Amino acid sequence: MFVGATGVGRVVQRTAELMKEHDTDDIRPHGGIDVGTLQRYLNFHYSVSLDLFGAETSTNAANYFAAGLKGRFKEEDRPDDHLLKDATRQVPMATDDGIGEREASQLSALNETLRDDFVADSQKGVDRWNRLLDGVGAQLSLPHVGFNRSVGTFAGRRVSPDGRLHSETEWAANVDSWLPSRADRDHVESLMLGVVEPGKMAGWVAPPTSGVHAKPLDFEYVKI
Repeated sequence: MFVGATGVGRVVQRTAELMKEHDTDDIRPHGGIDVGTLQRYLNFHYSVSLDLFGAETSTNAANYFAAGLKGRFKEEDRPDDHLLKDATRQVPMATDDGIGEREASQLSALNETLRDDFVADSQKGVDRWNRLLDGVGAQLSLPHVGFNRSVGTFAGRRVSPDGRLHSETEWAANVDSWLPSRADRDHVESLMLGVVEPGKMAGWVAPPTSGVHAKPLDFEYVKI
């Protein structure tokens, strides 16, 4: 995830620069992407990525692991027996009464274990971005794992970023403050203008620390 996190970090850095330069949270008039918009896009991409790991428990995942076709992150460093036949863990469980946990076998809960590793890795990226935002009075955060989910126990549940269950009416009233709105998408699209002059950057992204292969930022990679 390092390459992607670095790219987003350049956007976050430019956001912080514009906030300091103009002493305002609303940097849209100055050609930047404000923290609120960044947070809503973070909420979206993170939540749909969590769905990619599948349901909390899976017989297929257990069978693939037993056959040697599926493993956990850094499997070789884990202190268990790597068979997981008797091991258990807690997995999320959402009901009409609220959000809790239930016990499941480690073997059937491999998807959830992999999702946990993704969450931890994602938090490291957010921590790096927040260091760039130090001093501007704003921070980014990962939403609750149940937010905007379509797979597993949270499918069909309306969970806010802070982990509270909501009705459809409450969700509809707040969704534009939690996920990218039409106005957010229009603003981002309006910034997508080509910048081709060597050494120049679009106004919404900070320059990299160096060019490709440590070349200067104004290095002319392509000559026509």
